[in-house]
Amino acid sequence: MTSHPAFPPPPGARAYPLRTARGEFAVVDSSPEAGEEGRGVVLMLPGFTGSKEDFRLLHEPLAQRGYRVVAVDGRGQHESDGPRDDESAYSQRELARDVLAQAEALGGPVHLVGHSLGGQIARAAVLLDHSPFVSFTLVSSGPAEISVSQQQRVKLLRDALAVLSMEEVWEAIQAMGPPEEVGGPARGLGDQDQLRRRWLGHSPAQLLATGRQLCTEPDRVAELAALPLPFHVLSGAHDDTWPVAILDDMALRLNARRTVITGAEHSPNADRPLPTAHALADFWDGIGPGRSRAVSGTA
Repeated sequence: MTSHPAFPPPPGARAYPLRTARGEFAVVDSSPEAGEEGRGVVLMLPGFTGSKEDFRLLHEPLAQRGYRVVAVDGRGQHESDGPRDDESAYSQRELARDVLAQAEALGGPVHLVGHSLGGQIARAAVLLDHSPFVSFTLVSSGPAEISVSQQQRVKLLRDALAVLSMEEVWEAIQAMGPPEEVGGPARGLGDQDQLRRRWLGHSPAQLLATGRQLCTEPDRVAELAALPLPFHVLSGAHDDTWPVAILDDMALRLNARRTVITGAEHSPNADRPLPTAHALADFWDGIGPGRSRAVSGTA
C-alpha cells in the first residue's frame, strides 16, 4: 500500500488502509460533519481498471445527506496489494469474500454499491451472505456478460498483457488512441500522470482474471431477486457496456428502484455526480421497516 497516493482525498475525507480479517485494503472514508446525525454507512466498489477515486465526487454530497462513504480498492486494484501473477487470488468468490470482510470491518450493516465489475463482485458477496447489507445498488452493472463490443476491448487488453509489461501496455495504449476504445483503462477523474500511476498500481493478474469474468459472467438475477434486500439499479442514459434496455429489464426482474441519470454514460458517478448522489441518498432515505422496493425515476 503506497504512502504517496496519486490522488489526494476529497475535502472532508481521509485515505488509509482498512484492516480486515482478509488483509488490508486502501480506502477513502468520509463522514458527516461533527454533530450531525449519521444516517448510515456506505461501501462502494469500483469497476474494471478503476479505483476508489472513481467515487471522489460523491463523498461530499453524500456526507451532506448524513452518510458515511467508504470507497475501496479491491485486492490488486490501484493501492490495495495483491499477487501480480496468481490469477486464482482473483476468483470471483475470493473477491466476494473480501467484500464481506470489508463490511465486517466497518461494523455493518452497510449500504452496498458496486459500479460495473464492482457490481458483479458485490452481487457475488450478497449471494454468499446478505446479512451484512442494508441495501444493494448496482451502478451501470448488468445481469450477465458485457456487450460483444466491450468483450472485444477486454480481449485486446488481455492479449497485450500476455506479452507486454504494464508500463509497455500503457505506452502502447496512449499511442493508439483513446484508451477506452483500444482496450485500455476507461477514462477517469484525474490528469494523465495520476491515471498512469493508477494503471501501474493494478496487478496484471487481477486485470486478466476479472476481464475474463466480465466476458463469461452468468445471469444470476433470479438468485438475487430471491433475497430480502431492497435493490436499486442506477445508470446513465447511454451505456455501451450493458445497453440501458438490459438494465431496465434487470430492474424489473429485481423489483428494484430504477434511476436513469440524464446526460451520463457508463460512469454517472463521474459524469453527473450531484444527481447521482441525490438519487442514491433518496433511495437509502426511503428504506424503512417495510423495505418497499419498486420505485423508478429519472434524475
